[in-house]
Formats: sequence, C-alpha cells, structure tokens
Amino acid sequence: MAKQSAKVVVESREQLGSRANKRLRDSGKLPGVIYGHKEAVVPVSLPKKEVVNHIHHGAHVFELQLSGKAETCLVKEVQYDHLGLEVIHVDFARVSLNEKVEVTVPLELKGTPKGEDDGGVLQQIVSDLEIECLVTDIPDKIVHNVTEMKLDDVLHLKDIKLPSGVKALQDEDLIVATCAEIKEEEPTEAVEGESAEPEVIGKKKEEGEEGEAAAAPAAEKK
Repeated sequence: MAKQSAKVVVESREQLGSRANKRLRDSGKLPGVIYGHKEAVVPVSLPKKEVVNHIHHGAHVFELQLSGKAETCLVKEVQYDHLGLEVIHVDFARVSLNEKVEVTVPLELKGTPKGEDDGGVLQQIVSDLEIECLVTDIPDKIVHNVTEMKLDDVLHLKDIKLPSGVKALQDEDLIVATCAEIKEEEPTEAVEGESAEPEVIGKKKEEGEEGEAAAAPAAEKK
C-alpha cells in the first residue's frame, strides 16, 4: 500500500555553511533544501527527530509547510555522517501528485522455500528495487513470497509481481535471490618442497638482474 505524504512544518534557513549547519543540528534541527519545477532553491530547517523518523519508516513523499504554503516534495537525497549512522542533510524535489517519479524501495522476501528441506539456503542478492510510478502510487515496500522456491531455483526480477502502476527499472533478468546448497570449500594443501611465499609480480627471477620498478598503484576507487 502506498504511503500518504508525511506532513512536516519547516522554516526558511538564512545562515548557510558547515558551521551554521552544525549549530542547527546541535539544536535538534536538520538542514535541508527544496528545489525543482523551475522555482527558487529554498534552504530550510527541518525538525530532525520527526523527519528522520519518517525517513526510517520508508517515507518518500513529504508535504512541507513553509510560511503557510504547502509543497509536495519527494526525498531526492539523504546525506549521512562519515559513519553512515546519523542523517545530516536532506534534499527535497518539488513534485506534482500526477507526476511519475523514480524511487528505490525495499524488497522483502517472505516465507520458507521448499528447497530448504533438501538442504537449500535462501540467499537474497538484491534488497532494494528501482521503480517508476506515480507519486501517489509509491509502495511502502515490495513483498514477494518465496515458499514455492525449490532447491537450485533462481528468482529473477521478472518473477516478482509488482503493484499496479509500478514499473521496474532494472534488467528483468536480474538475479534477486537463489535457493542453493552451500558447499564448504576444502582447504588446498601446499605441495611438499614448494615455497609458501607468493611470487612477487614484476620482479626478475634471473640472478644478477635488478627487479623492475614497482607497479603503479591501482587507480583510487571513487
């Protein structure tokens, strides 16, 4: 079932910058911004506890009341601290109730697969689905029953029945879950007489020759 808009009263935010935002958070508020629909970008101050509670309960659409005016907004980005625990900033985009939007919702697998009786273990590979639907049709979550999964069965995205009006954006052949027996890998034994030390890649083996220059470090992942 789709959630109703979370109604929250917000205030305009005059002071900007990291220091001002820290003072705001220390006072129990949360910095945020409203943008979109070719209107002005508005920095706002949000009631932190209330907004975070709505977000943690899966709210996507908010009715933000600012200076007596209500705007329907979609949560576009939630920023967390360096530990990934505390919400520190929220971006909202203005939307119309008859507008289609792209959002990410949780996928919940319910039931016990039949394959577990044969030694299978259910492994959920995808925990969130990217979907497109009307703002008013955003589901709380997508639920799929896995009771009929047998040993070695594979659940693909195309096997999941989506609510009316909801379209999946990921590849329909995306593997969502499997029910398979988990086999333990046997430890490999070292062959007698062979060195246990790994060969250094890039270093010359021939006696008297100097090793090549150290390999360039891998590109830093962004």
